[in-house]
Amino acid sequence: MSLLFKERADSNSMKPKLSFAEQVRSFFINHLRQSIAALGDLWRTPVASLMTMAVLGLSLSLPAALYVLQKNAVAVSSAWQNAAEISLFLRQDLSPEVQRAFSHRIGLHPEVDSVTLISPDAGLEDFKLQSGFGDALAYLDRNPLPAVVVVLPTLANRGPNEARALLQKLESAREVDMGKMDIDWLERLDAIIALIQDSFGALATLLLVSVVLIVGNTIRLAIMGRKEEIEVMKLVGATDGFIQRPFLYTGLWYGIVGAMISWIAISLIIWWLADAIQYLSGLYQSSFELTGISLLEALFLLLLSSILGLCGAYISVKRHIAHIEPA
Repeated sequence: MSLLFKERADSNSMKPKLSFAEQVRSFFINHLRQSIAALGDLWRTPVASLMTMAVLGLSLSLPAALYVLQKNAVAVSSAWQNAAEISLFLRQDLSPEVQRAFSHRIGLHPEVDSVTLISPDAGLEDFKLQSGFGDALAYLDRNPLPAVVVVLPTLANRGPNEARALLQKLESAREVDMGKMDIDWLERLDAIIALIQDSFGALATLLLVSVVLIVGNTIRLAIMGRKEEIEVMKLVGATDGFIQRPFLYTGLWYGIVGAMISWIAISLIIWWLADAIQYLSGLYQSSFELTGISLLEALFLLLLSSILGLCGAYISVKRHIAHIEPA
């Protein structure tokens, strides 16, 4: 401790102590003052500060874009879950009453969401419309199509393993001649979703670490540029915590503005792709629309970016300010 700081400490000890409320108010006022001062330092070098914030924002944009892609892929997969429909082909010797009773009994299963019974006549009429062989089918002596029960599992049973187990369970009924479901398609769909999720996790981790490193290196350069000022502050008795605080707030501002830039970039990407996605979904007779970042997700992005900025600044100030000592 320097002599000057010791004299100030002795003189401060003679002053009356502040109340708890006054100490809390003074604490927040000092932090607010230093945060505004850190923002002012960034404002005095707008080009360099904005370039750093843009790099942080674009680094955050890629994991945010991957998250948006994953969220929309899950939405698409849920819309495609009709691929989990199970078709049960009934024996042709069953009467219509038995077919309806079996269809009603299947609907009582807890794993089943809905059941649709397609009679042989309705199946034949649909086949005539879809196949284009209506005239040729008129020469048939009898209807060769069996009654079909279309079973849609509940959401919890639309995965490949659950749907396969339900198919095996329903196929064992004596009224069923054969059951069918495109399980391979479900497995491919789940594999694609899992690949997107794993890629998102790995790339997001690498890019978030890069954000911490970028902020840490930027703060290190700022500390080196103010080395003489820090030495003078230590000569008059300033603590490391007091010196570190403006740099921590600088990292916080980097994170906040970087999150805003990332949100703007994601919004622009979604706006740019919206028309193309609508046109593509229209070709498949669908009305799918891209879902962007919600307000809660934007707040989480802001919080995450702020924490990363603080972490990068904290690592840098703890490493470098402690080693700067006046000669």
